[in-house]
Amino acid sequence: MTTKTNKGDRRNQSALVSQDKRGKGGAARKGRKPIAPVKVSKERNWGPIAMFAVVGLLAAGIIGYAFWAQWDSRALPWQEQAAEIEGLIDYRAEDDSVMGEAQRAHQSGPVQYDTSPPAYGPHNEIWQNCQGDVYPAPIANEHAVHSLEHGAIWITYNPDLLDESGVDRLASLVEGNEKMMMSPYPSLDAPISLQAWGYQLKLDDPGDGRINEFIRALRVNSSLEGPNARCDGGVSTTGTTPIA
Repeated sequence: MTTKTNKGDRRNQSALVSQDKRGKGGAARKGRKPIAPVKVSKERNWGPIAMFAVVGLLAAGIIGYAFWAQWDSRALPWQEQAAEIEGLIDYRAEDDSVMGEAQRAHQSGPVQYDTSPPAYGPHNEIWQNCQGDVYPAPIANEHAVHSLEHGAIWITYNPDLLDESGVDRLASLVEGNEKMMMSPYPSLDAPISLQAWGYQLKLDDPGDGRINEFIRALRVNSSLEGPNARCDGGVSTTGTTPIA
């Protein structure tokens, strides 16, 4: 009797354990959180990105080319830089005598010149000071041409054709700059005329980029006396009659 009872008890205990396990498992299954579905991202619209990339590359290319072109033009010999200036008159190329000794001769008193303003020719033995001088009145051609021989740039303007703001803009290119001078020239047939020895450029607009091109190519380089020719120690007086 005792043995049967024990076996029955063991079966009852096993049944209880089995039920308990099922209860726990069921509870675990009932308490499990549902798995969220995986969201698939929509396909990215690459159109605008590609467009901006292309625009950026084009802009970079344009800027890069501009810098390269500027560097390349400055790398040219100064004579070739000058030759590329639109509208430039190259008297040296037109007449070999422009570089001859007769054109460089010193002469007292007034001189008759082939061009107006003159860009070469016999001149007074005293040069016009050209250390960034802005003269308020006309100066003598004969002194100015001697300065050109020393490599100066002479900017002239017609005060009847160029307003005050235009004059100020030109003056800003001259003031404080070695081998530069500027003066009014009432009989000038254009608002502005630039002179270097054997070169001339006439323009209408003081903002014309060719002014800087002219200065960059020909200042000092056009000198017949070398880069160390003086621009001080001359005359600073105004007036169209040479002093000697």
